[in-house]
Amino acid sequence: MARLKKRVSVDGEMLLMVGTKKGAFLFRSRDDRRTWKTSGPFFPGKQIYHFTYDRRNGMLLASVNSEQWGPTVAISHDMGVSWKNSGKPPRFPKGSGQSVSRVWHIEPGNRDQPERLYLGVEPACLFRSDDAGESWQVDKGMLNHRTREQWQPGNGGLCLHTILSDERNARDLHAGISAVGTMFTSDDGGSWEFQNKNVLADFFPGAKKYPEFGQCVHKIVRDARKPDNLFQQNHCGVFRSRDNGRKWTNIINNLPSRFGFPIAMDSSGERRIFVAPLEGDFARIPAGGRFSVWASDNDGEEWFPLNRGIPRFSYFEVLREGMKADGQDPCGVYFGTTTGQLYSSRSRGDSWSCISDGLPPIFSVETSLA
Repeated sequence: MARLKKRVSVDGEMLLMVGTKKGAFLFRSRDDRRTWKTSGPFFPGKQIYHFTYDRRNGMLLASVNSEQWGPTVAISHDMGVSWKNSGKPPRFPKGSGQSVSRVWHIEPGNRDQPERLYLGVEPACLFRSDDAGESWQVDKGMLNHRTREQWQPGNGGLCLHTILSDERNARDLHAGISAVGTMFTSDDGGSWEFQNKNVLADFFPGAKKYPEFGQCVHKIVRDARKPDNLFQQNHCGVFRSRDNGRKWTNIINNLPSRFGFPIAMDSSGERRIFVAPLEGDFARIPAGGRFSVWASDNDGEEWFPLNRGIPRFSYFEVLREGMKADGQDPCGVYFGTTTGQLYSSRSRGDSWSCISDGLPPIFSVETSLA
């Protein structure tokens, strides 16, 4: 375990955005993440699969899923005091035979595209906005992909849940789709290729173990300091790529299980990866009945558990969007559970405290400086 460096105070207000089964909650800290002021719920009773902040223009963004009114993206320019929905929400073109059932993930574009946003939906496809979320256009390259009719849903649906932009080239994007795998475009969505080399998919008896597509990726993160390094938590393992996704290496090593949903990355100072293993893909409970975040300081060659401050009996489950690192130095790490607990660490996971113990089931956790 790496030695914790001397604390550097957070400069500015830290935001923690939490999307839940029954609304969105905003936590704000002005004292170096020691105490938090809460507001919400916003959109009470609605499923918020992702709640995030666009620091480029000071917008809160929420993926709002309503059984009555359908899915949309909601935007606030005043920290949740008021909200407006996209004037033209994401919809597939007529004649496509597709209908947006849920909005999963919202991702701001690069710094030099201040009004560009990306959106992942179900059934899996990418949408983009060039007017800060007022309107959305489908990515036709993905919609018309040659293999699309063969895509199959995972247990959570056929969802595009991960979008990774690249500050080195605004035309480069990665997308993670369950259960299709990792896709990559180098021409701003004009065409897409699969990046699933060496990624295992053995959950269907008799099927190919290393197919071109059909892998059940759960979440992908990029190392901000070494941007060609990608890491993914998959249904069938934890994988690392050192060539921007072209090929992958399984780095389960000494983890107690290959299965889990979230993965987070501390790219500040000393680098650390965080995962949350669960027992198998059927039980989906922590090994030994105690939830632990497992971390690696050497790119997954060796892992160690971090559970100081977490109850001895804690059958928590953390979903794919439910864990996030804040990029500060030292790094803060946060996770939210399906039983409504929200935990934080100001010490790179070396110890944990519970911020809130009574939220609805948590779908997503995001963090940003305001």
